[in-house]
Amino acid sequence: MRMTLNIVGGLLVLSGGVWFLQGINVLPGSFMTGQIRWAVYGGLAVVAGVVPLVLSWRRRVPRNGTRGNGGRHSDSE
Repeated sequence: MRMTLNIVGGLLVLSGGVWFLQGINVLPGSFMTGQIRWAVYGGLAVVAGVVPLVLSWRRRVPRNGTRGNGGRHSDSE
């Protein structure tokens, strides 16, 4: 699940960045070049891509409140 969120988020950020740069006429060579609509779409795609990246990177605490060993008990206790 974490790898899927990273891939989806990364692709959205990457493509959104390209769309944004084409929309503001920095990256020429497409029908999107110079059209502000694509800059808006690109900005929205970047934001939408950051969400799954943050969700996949946040630290997960097990439900029982233990930390460090993933909720498993060691034999040395």
